[in-house]
Amino acid sequence: MTQPEDEQSGSGTATPKETPLPWAQLSPLLAIRLAEPVNMTLCMPFLYKMVEGFDIVKSPEDVPFYAGLLLTSYSLCQAIPSMYWGVLSDRIGRRPALLIGLAGDLATFVLFGLSKSFTWAIVTRSLNGVFAGNSAVVKSVVAEISDDSNRPRMTALLPLMWNIGVVAGSAVGGLLADPANQYPSIFGRCEIFRTFPYLLPCLVGSLTTAMGLFVGLFKLKETLVIPPVAAVPEAQENGAATESTPLVVQQSPEQQQSMLALLTPTCRRVLTINVLMCLAISMYYHIYSMFAASPPRDGGLGFNTQGIGISLAISGLVVIYLQLVAYPKLVQKYGTLRCCQIGLLGMVPVFFAIPFLSLLSARVEQFVANRVPVDLLVSQSWMSPAGLEYGMLWILLLALLLARMVGDILAFTSINLIVSNITPTKTTLGAMNGMQQFSSTCTRIIGPMLSGTLWGWSIKHKMVYPFNSHLVWVLCGVLIAVSWKMAMALPSSVNVFASGHLPRSRQ
Repeated sequence: MTQPEDEQSGSGTATPKETPLPWAQLSPLLAIRLAEPVNMTLCMPFLYKMVEGFDIVKSPEDVPFYAGLLLTSYSLCQAIPSMYWGVLSDRIGRRPALLIGLAGDLATFVLFGLSKSFTWAIVTRSLNGVFAGNSAVVKSVVAEISDDSNRPRMTALLPLMWNIGVVAGSAVGGLLADPANQYPSIFGRCEIFRTFPYLLPCLVGSLTTAMGLFVGLFKLKETLVIPPVAAVPEAQENGAATESTPLVVQQSPEQQQSMLALLTPTCRRVLTINVLMCLAISMYYHIYSMFAASPPRDGGLGFNTQGIGISLAISGLVVIYLQLVAYPKLVQKYGTLRCCQIGLLGMVPVFFAIPFLSLLSARVEQFVANRVPVDLLVSQSWMSPAGLEYGMLWILLLALLLARMVGDILAFTSINLIVSNITPTKTTLGAMNGMQQFSSTCTRIIGPMLSGTLWGWSIKHKMVYPFNSHLVWVLCGVLIAVSWKMAMALPSSVNVFASGHLPRSRQ
């Protein structure tokens, strides 16, 4: 039985008792969900240096374009089959769709670590994207094994895994890239890591995919329940009509649902909000690595790969508390829709503020003789003017990244819940989540190319604000602001799970 709206949205006084989470079935899903963000973000800290080392790059100003092209290839090849992964899982089952994707993901990610040319990198990255488009299937399984009382907490675990994966991927990529030069006493004699400087982080990152595949093979059970087909008389099977044979075969309402029928006005608005959010965040993920690696004279921070990885990892350490503890309480108190609105609104000033940190980074360099790069200031005294301003740079940067992470968790966890809530029937969960995944992945095609092109153009032409190095950040802020405005117009009915209580699968 569906919970009343006041209980679901948190506006009532009564709170339903939460059903214990089915960890036996949920744990392999979390391991599977962890693999995609690790693979996606692991290359971010070293992407600038990786592309810079390819023969195709003629000048430093060309790096953002080719880096964006490399990221776009992954997203493009993830977007094309993403809807079909969801539909395929509705036909052959959730379990085989997930395992096929994981096996291909594992193989292609290791091959990406062997890149010595731009052609090899873009081909292997594209193949990796093809097999990484099945995250919509995980969302469908979570919706099928949850009920109204534990769905918010269970759904919150998916972006938790995403954010943990983003943190882990960024840290591994930043700390283990080019190990022969970063850690010569350990890897200096390893010829394989001199020949393939980015193989080690890819090997370590692929362990999450291997874990997801192993756990899925032995723990994951099928959750898709296909409605039984009515018995057909033997004469009808042989093609012979009888007096009792109906002229028109009646289909259930669930069988009559089509992709177009799912696109109600509310659904279109929700998917549009999702697209704008994802476009802004995909632009952010790409531009942050470019921004952090670029020198202050080009509007960046001048960090090395370690600094980029550490900044992303530290800001993500709070996600466990926010996802597991804070978010379920907030959604019970304020409702799913309100949490989404708060998260979007909180991210707007963050995007406008981040690029101003380049001014502080430039001031720090002025204190150091011979214009020493910012990332070498760790050897300076913290009581010196340079050390104090360098410390202030990190404090402000981490505070802004933390605020963005909080808004990200509130907005994206809520939009995932809303998409499941507006799905009319349980048999269309795969299709609906496939549409969301397809639209989200399409933004990852546009985002890196758009942000890379705009960043390269802005640092070449040195125009006035907001067309200088702030241009991409301002655009991200505007996209999130428009998303917030649209979210404010959503009806409160999106707080309620439309298709009612989902039956539990066998544990």
